Amino acid sequence: MKIAYADPPYIGQAKKHYATEDTYAGEVDHIELLCSLKHDYPDGWALSCSSQSLQEILNICHINDIHPRIAAWVKPFASFKPGVNPGYAWEPVLFMGGRKRDRTEDTVRDWVSCNITLQTGLAGVKPMAFSFWLFSLLGMEPGDELVDLYPGSGAVSHAWNRYQEQMAVLG
Repeated sequence: MKIAYADPPYIGQAKKHYATEDTYAGEVDHIELLCSLKHDYPDGWALSCSSQSLQEILNICHINDIHPRIAAWVKPFASFKPGVNPGYAWEPVLFMGGRKRDRTEDTVRDWVSCNITLQTGLAGVKPMAFSFWLFSLLGMEPGDELVDLYPGSGAVSHAWNRYQEQMAVLG
């Protein structure tokens, strides 16, 4: 299977967080991104977004006949910002497709609870526990291809390699 994961700069946040990065290319066209996920990754895909932009993302999906499920990354420890209350302590993860499971396999929850990463040098780096959950959510197995569309720190691709190694040992 060929599965894509997209963790782009969230709507309206690209310049604020990434303007000084070599790969900065302005705001992401989420219409183009979602249509590409739908057409280029029929085996499955996932997209991280902010709770603040979820409605806009879902509107784009509706207009383009895309019907994802919504999962959640719940952050027991999150970075709270002065003057922002309630704090942002969860992120939606839209997903479609993935490998079908049979009744003998454990059921994967549509949420994960794990802390954010700290002091990684880049905003939004996903923790290993998040990535492992994401791979399970999509039913990924060793030998599948993960296309990390916004690799940033490389944390998700690194986690995919570790996940495959662990699955092979358990295999």
